[in-house]
Amino acid sequence: MSPIRSKKKIDSTPRLTVDDVNVVPPKKIRPAIKGTVVGNFMEWYDFGIYGYLTVTMTAVFTQGLPQEWQLLAVMFGFAVSYLVRPIGGLVLGPLGDKVGRQKVLYVTMAMMAISTALIGVLPTAASIGGWALILLYLLKMVQGFSTGGEYAGATTYVAEFSPDRRRGFFGSFLDMGSYLGFAAGASVVAITTWVTTHFAGENAMADFGWRIPFLTAIPLGIIAVYLRTRIPETPAFENNQAEDEAVIEKDSEDPYSRLGLAGVVRHHWRPLLIGIAIVAATNTAGYALTSYMPVYLEEQIGLHSASAAAVTVPVLVAMSLMLPFIGKWSDRVGRRPVYATAVGATLVLMVPAFMIMNTGSIGAVLIALSMVAIPTGLYVALSASALPALFPTASRFSGMGISYNISVSLFGGTTPLVTQFLLQKTGLDIVPALYIMFFSAIAGIALLFMTESSQKPLLGSFPTVETTREAHEIVATQDNDPNIDTSHMPFTEDQVEVIEPAKS
Repeated sequence: MSPIRSKKKIDSTPRLTVDDVNVVPPKKIRPAIKGTVVGNFMEWYDFGIYGYLTVTMTAVFTQGLPQEWQLLAVMFGFAVSYLVRPIGGLVLGPLGDKVGRQKVLYVTMAMMAISTALIGVLPTAASIGGWALILLYLLKMVQGFSTGGEYAGATTYVAEFSPDRRRGFFGSFLDMGSYLGFAAGASVVAITTWVTTHFAGENAMADFGWRIPFLTAIPLGIIAVYLRTRIPETPAFENNQAEDEAVIEKDSEDPYSRLGLAGVVRHHWRPLLIGIAIVAATNTAGYALTSYMPVYLEEQIGLHSASAAAVTVPVLVAMSLMLPFIGKWSDRVGRRPVYATAVGATLVLMVPAFMIMNTGSIGAVLIALSMVAIPTGLYVALSASALPALFPTASRFSGMGISYNISVSLFGGTTPLVTQFLLQKTGLDIVPALYIMFFSAIAGIALLFMTESSQKPLLGSFPTVETTREAHEIVATQDNDPNIDTSHMPFTEDQVEVIEPAKS
């Protein structure tokens, strides 16, 4: 329901009651977070598989192409999946605002699992020529479409289910699942490579071994889809569900009502731009560390494919385990200071990291990856808490779908392709570092216009707490609490205390 906007010349003072406050105890939060995290784990598990099999799949899918285009052709599979993500966001975002977060998350998970498994049974270029690459692109596009609703929906869901005082902590588990999923994908590729080459020779991965990691998506997908069917709808969405649909569609002047895509852009263009800038910085760093790093380590540093996969796993696991601590820190000090630290760390560490990496030893690579992981962790730990808070509840899924997917499509998912192309054209080893630093500098500018959201209720939502005692405390102190602003909360007209102006 959209907040009350009185058109009469009277004072309206909506007052919170204990019944208005959403009480979500930890026993409800944990299964909701778990069911959401598993989807992101699955999504990034696929990215990990594809990233670490890029060089192998070049031999499988690009026969007949000029040598200089073969690797880029497989890496274009990353890019094409991200180019369709905005379409997924534009379709699934408004749908999630209309029918619910849970229903859309169920559909996106099923699409992701099925398309990942189907890649594992594709015919090769030796069998059907160039059609093999086209089929690969089509399945990556299906993945991209589903992911266009997956992450926007998952962050919206987690943000709305988390208590206001600990949204950073609970939200960080979503991306912890993401990067553990990537580490799991890397581990499966490393183990599969070692086992198949040991028993079937050096060509085993190109002959058949590359299929095995993709086919593991079948049992994992069944588990993930089942868990998604068990998660409840968010309290914030249910509070807004009761508003009359006709009013929602016509009330285009109210930024807190459910809006069409044009209305979201019209009313929320500033948070959209802020979100795009921050997502670009987050994902250029994130995809350089994950999706692009296998190619860089094999092609530029000269590591064996199994070593390239194995060396990143401990770094990704360590970074993932640190994310809840960073999220908890942001609950105390605020999202903006942590983001500012991420910007500074990127500008300071990125060039030295790639210079150290290019010395070539395993120890140097581990140190360099750890340096890249520091700003990456600072960025990603805040994504599920800070980005959804930019938009009001009625348009949150849509706003996240637009800002996140446009940015990831143009800047994040294309990072492997663009940086590899620039590296081949310039021969400059630190090109990836400069690319990442550029987007972090833009994010630093965007932070100047970002409103702090830590400890505060989400726009267009009532406060969310973990206990009834907290609900009573908020109601009792609402007049003096700087984090409580009832003007954007979804009160109905009969909940607003109207005070007639005194007659002169």
